[in-house]
Amino acid sequence: MKLTTKTGRIGMGSILLLTTALVAVPAAAETSAEAVAKHYADIAQAKYEDSLTTAKALGEAIDALVSSPSAETQQAAKDAWLAARVPYQQSEVYRFGNVIVDDWEGRVNAWPLDEGLIDYVDASYGDENDENTLYTANVIANAAVVVNGESVDAGDITPAFLSSTLHEAGEVEANVATGYHAIEFLLWGQDLNGTGPGAGNRPWSDFAKGDACTNGNCDRRAAYLEAASDLLIADLEEMIGNWTEDGAARATIMEDPAAALSTILTGMGSLSYGELAGERMKLGLLLGDPEEEHDCFSDNTHNSHLYDAVGIQNVYIGSYTRVDGTTLSGPSLSQIVAEKDDVVDGELKAKLAFTIERMQDMANRADATEAYDQMIAEGNTEGNAVVQAAIDGLIDQTRSIERAVAALELNPLEIEGSDSLDSPAAVFE
Repeated sequence: MKLTTKTGRIGMGSILLLTTALVAVPAAAETSAEAVAKHYADIAQAKYEDSLTTAKALGEAIDALVSSPSAETQQAAKDAWLAARVPYQQSEVYRFGNVIVDDWEGRVNAWPLDEGLIDYVDASYGDENDENTLYTANVIANAAVVVNGESVDAGDITPAFLSSTLHEAGEVEANVATGYHAIEFLLWGQDLNGTGPGAGNRPWSDFAKGDACTNGNCDRRAAYLEAASDLLIADLEEMIGNWTEDGAARATIMEDPAAALSTILTGMGSLSYGELAGERMKLGLLLGDPEEEHDCFSDNTHNSHLYDAVGIQNVYIGSYTRVDGTTLSGPSLSQIVAEKDDVVDGELKAKLAFTIERMQDMANRADATEAYDQMIAEGNTEGNAVVQAAIDGLIDQTRSIERAVAALELNPLEIEGSDSLDSPAAVFE
């Protein structure tokens, strides 16, 4: 018999049993919003620390490729890039609702990119774009580029040049010069297979020295790759600083722990619905367009989507498995929702798990049968259905996220939308 309610008040009719009851069945303390906010920040710090650890390993692999170019060192760098995506994708749930993260994210994970800005491209890419004068600038082959009508010195390819001059040059978002996807393009090259099998196939000799160099400018290509790697490491170090005890992002979350609950749910809902289900998945499925896949050069899109979904789940349940295999667990939003409405909590946890299962189905298919860009091809009924099932899971879990908001009596959230989901006809206009 419990004598203590969630408010800690003792019923008058049970007063004689007070001593034995309290010893036998201690009351469970409510989970505080402050504790949840702190643990949410702790997980953020851990995710960015893991992203940094794997980015440094990627940097070492890139150094080895540049120092001793070969098929083996190129593959090792590719493997390191794939490993680096696992913790980073789990951090994306922090982008929505946290302004500091959203303002920073474009430096490290912006996509899609006009790769002709960076390096040589196939003739099928075309040589001009009405919206981007730097569409085929090929900074690796040219020591000067024209930005906004002015010639810019590109003689030294440095992190500062990439970040301050080239990235989003001319205020064109497709001019992505930094981050994971710029590195991905340099390691894999263009994927010229459309919705057929195969990823990018850049030869390792694009980084070779002397007469063994293919496609020219191997020294500048290597310099670009190393500069982009160094910049990624620096950007991740900056974000870790934002989540440390004295960091600005942590301070913002802890300033109003009650509001932090809305921040967590906004991140979950916006990534689930508008960003992942809509812009990253449904749009490509509607168009049957491989250019709309997230990791388009490496054919790793299935894993990026899977770990985005895992990231949504782990901030809700307050448990994150680190790259070293340890688990960081603590006070969770799930516990607070359960204290208000355990049915809603159970429903949301079940739907989060269901979506991950559908994402895993997609990843398993990619590993065994066909890549994500093949799955979204027009006429691929079975592949389309696998992707659509994951989209449906994301949409359905968003409805339960909204129910959690209502259970907590929070103000309605501004969850990111998507024409792909809300107005599909507009996609074709």
